[in-house]
Amino acid sequence: MDSSLTGMYAALLTGFADSGAFDADRQTAITKYVLRQGLKGIYIGGSSGESGLMSTEELLEQQSVIANLTQGHKTSVIAHVGLPNIRDSISLAKSAETFQFDALSALPPHSYPYSDEEIYHYYSELAAATSLPLIVYEVPIRTSRPLPLELLQRILDLPNVAGIKFTSTDLFKLSMLRKSRPNKLYFFGFDEIFAAAATLGCDGGIGTTYNLLGRLYVELYNSVLESNLQKTQELQSISQDFVEELLPTGVIPGMKAALRSIGVDAGYARGPLIEQDKAAEQRIGKFLESSPARDWLA
Repeated sequence: MDSSLTGMYAALLTGFADSGAFDADRQTAITKYVLRQGLKGIYIGGSSGESGLMSTEELLEQQSVIANLTQGHKTSVIAHVGLPNIRDSISLAKSAETFQFDALSALPPHSYPYSDEEIYHYYSELAAATSLPLIVYEVPIRTSRPLPLELLQRILDLPNVAGIKFTSTDLFKLSMLRKSRPNKLYFFGFDEIFAAAATLGCDGGIGTTYNLLGRLYVELYNSVLESNLQKTQELQSISQDFVEELLPTGVIPGMKAALRSIGVDAGYARGPLIEQDKAAEQRIGKFLESSPARDWLA
């Protein structure tokens, strides 16, 4: 296991201009706020970053912006490169290697009803494309398909595959993976129940709400490692209250509204994502002022 990657990572949001174009200035504002929170690192180009709504060229530009911002900074960078076709995924992977990022990650291909063998081949080709360790991804909520345990085990056995980002509520499956492949890294992706997975031995978390409350999640992980159950429950409860506040707006639009409410120029989500609550910024800002979450803002 590559213990240098263990810890808590913000699934970084993407900055867009009011026109909808990628905006390096807003990306910088978001990233600088996140970097102040004491997280292990950032996970760029993923679902939380609206990568499914971005072109390969925009994702390459984003990598360049992040590389400049993190240069000389003690922050690990995991670049998500899982695009609908392997050619673009490899292009992003090679760019991440050029920028000397720390690892790659990728959704399984899901644009078509791919067979297990096609998914295995995708990861095999991607893992061999660079020297960077690869974090594979189980996320049925995005792919509409849980990958079989046996397939995940085969993928984890591939050379250069370092571990998995597990974003599923099937914690028994996570436990079986850990028992069968104990030398791999296991990151958990559901912020609101991170503690449950952490008690099973996860090596860290990768989450959307870490963009705002990264300090809280670092302390939550530490409280699990210290076997401080009361503190773990208290911190997870604060996290859950905030996630519940986001749901009426939509998680990604709500996160950007939350950042705007504390003075971070995060812009808005890219269409077709919209803020379902037009008063989101005011409502979430009021919540943050009155909630214990305020004590964890960077």
